[in-house]
Amino acid sequence: MRKKLIAGNWKMNQDKDLITTFATDLKNNLTDFNNTADVLICPPFVYIPLLNELFANTSVSIGAQNVSSEEKGAFTGEISAAMLKDIDLPYCIIGHSERRQYYHENDELLIKKVKLLFANNIKPIFCCGEMLPDRNANNHFNIVQNQLEGVLWNLPEEIISSIIIAYEPVWAIGTGVTATPEQAQEMHAFIRKLMEKRFGNSFANNICILYGGSVTPDNAGELFSMPDIDGGLVGGASLKADSFAKIIFSCK
Repeated sequence: MRKKLIAGNWKMNQDKDLITTFATDLKNNLTDFNNTADVLICPPFVYIPLLNELFANTSVSIGAQNVSSEEKGAFTGEISAAMLKDIDLPYCIIGHSERRQYYHENDELLIKKVKLLFANNIKPIFCCGEMLPDRNANNHFNIVQNQLEGVLWNLPEEIISSIIIAYEPVWAIGTGVTATPEQAQEMHAFIRKLMEKRFGNSFANNICILYGGSVTPDNAGELFSMPDIDGGLVGGASLKADSFAKIIFSCK
């Protein structure tokens, strides 16, 4: 049975004082947590060491929001996969719609990132999702299929087996509008079916697929109860310890 994962993507938010308070509050909130889900926080790079220290000897893991597509060299401002490995990060988000939109990340670049993460024993959380015009035009399945095939179909199965997929409809990210549980389940089932056709039933049944897009304590339980939704990539609601804890506890 697939274990659920609740991952917080902090984007470019928080500061040292807020993080210290957050960590204290979250640890208090999780005192009675029975580990029905893995918990991950992906903060801005500069706060990773602080969070690693604050959550040492707990069940909360710390990950990265991005990684360079290059191994090393004269790439000012970039962070390599080997550097993430040096500080023992188990996960890294890649392909987020904001990276695709604002930094023009394409399939070729994402393939390079996945390969470098795999070489450094870091699990990629690979994001995919359609924009509102695609959804309204009933083209959302084609968009997601193209995003997955453009990257994953160009990788060996051993690498793909390390990947976590995060379906995030762009129209639901930070908007307060959430895909209904039925809409989310429909896409998750579609993604799992693509995996089955390409890699077989066993592979498809074991791959973790998260939902992201305005996940809140109010909708998390219903979303996570869907058979093909294996947890969430949580944005704004992960910035507050109480709301994040409620989302974590919504996993059954």
